[in-house]
Amino acid sequence: MTDLKITSADAGWRLAHSYAQLPQIFHLAAEPVAVSEPRLVMLNGALASSLGLNAEVLANHAEWFTGNRLIPGAQPIAQAYAGHQFGHFTKLGDGRAILLGEQITPQGERFDVQLKGPGRTPFSRGGDGRAALGPMLREYLISEAMHALGIPTTRSLAVTITGETVFRQGHLRGAILTRVASSHIRVGTFQWAAATGDQSALKALADHTIQRHDAALLEAEKPYLSFLEAVIERQAALIAKWQLVGFIHGVMNTDNMALSGETIDYGPCAFMDSYDPATVFSSIDRNGRYAYGNQPHIAQWNLARLAEAMLPLLHDEEAQAIALANESIHRFQELYQKHWLTGMRSKLGLFDEEENDEFMIQSLLAWMQKTRADFTNTFRALSSESLNDSDHFGDVEFQAWHSEWNLRRTRQTQSLTESAELMRAHNPAVIPRNHKVEEALEAASDKDDFSVIQRLLKVLESPYDRTLDQPEYQTPADSDAPAYQTFCGT
Repeated sequence: MTDLKITSADAGWRLAHSYAQLPQIFHLAAEPVAVSEPRLVMLNGALASSLGLNAEVLANHAEWFTGNRLIPGAQPIAQAYAGHQFGHFTKLGDGRAILLGEQITPQGERFDVQLKGPGRTPFSRGGDGRAALGPMLREYLISEAMHALGIPTTRSLAVTITGETVFRQGHLRGAILTRVASSHIRVGTFQWAAATGDQSALKALADHTIQRHDAALLEAEKPYLSFLEAVIERQAALIAKWQLVGFIHGVMNTDNMALSGETIDYGPCAFMDSYDPATVFSSIDRNGRYAYGNQPHIAQWNLARLAEAMLPLLHDEEAQAIALANESIHRFQELYQKHWLTGMRSKLGLFDEEENDEFMIQSLLAWMQKTRADFTNTFRALSSESLNDSDHFGDVEFQAWHSEWNLRRTRQTQSLTESAELMRAHNPAVIPRNHKVEEALEAASDKDDFSVIQRLLKVLESPYDRTLDQPEYQTPADSDAPAYQTFCGT
């Protein structure tokens, strides 16, 4: 890629525009709409530094993060894509997001810089293209927590208040998020290309995406099939990581699955407290399509839609293309299970493999579901052997399981001390507890108090550090608290 332009040396912006070189069907020009009173309220200094940006300079340019003044070198576009939303195919596109360009880091890496909520675009379909402060802060907070947990994710560079009001189910403070991603190419982007019937455009998109994320595959014997398999592998690993920390995305539409393997679009997301595979938080997921226990199945379903879109690239004969796609998609469950089981073994301090391990793990999960044990705290307690005589751990069934597990650990060459260290490295002490997230968002949105979210972010920076245990951030919400519900925030 030779489209690099070095600009604004003081701030460190070095924007390129490879995606904009794709055929016109994939993007349209879109200018951010100026806001009345831009005020920068969140700036991610660590992320800025990793991107080669000067945070001190950025802090003095709130207008860059609203579009009142374009970032030097920006060429704003809205990206086109389609998607299956709760199983129904729809043509979409960036209705409230604008891609400014791709920041080239000092190490030569490439990251999209996108404004979320900067006003109407050609794909807004009657919407106002704006965003509210609460949902933008949620994305900033949860994406940073996911990054600290070691889970691939888009990240947030900044949140800027606009000084204007947006109307959803009431009047809310307007805000714009600056999102950074390896790319915003989605399953839905390929679905968009396939829906046009333009195979040359589909091939151009595939070549661009391979160059961006899997350049070594350009020399493969079957580059498009190899790329599909690489995406499947990344998604299997990603969803396993979600499951291992109790993360529930909430809206796993095909337009919300990034081919980079990063978690994207933190709308009605939340973390599970008491273990239950049927856990759903999203107000619009009335039938549990995207429940915690369904996430692996939905990921495979989404990937099947990607394979359908790519069929013309897989083989000249449709029957052969379908056979190749099916073979690849059917491997997802095996790959996911491998990643999940490896992760669960680490959470239980197991370095080697035994045939009965999965049964032992499922027995623990079944007990947790029956007793409504806290997912995060149960594994953390096992890590530190701080098991008290609570109603949960004093249970006869648990005691029998605990004895079996300890016996299993003695059959490996590593010591119990090494086993405990492995567990502590894979069982977070803190997660973004839903009631603490809401507390932080409410303080910022209603009282203009950003100290609460800053304290929470600080706690979440080191989730695996056992020396930083803080009960205030580890205790679940009261059992008599109302059922937690999240919203898309559109």
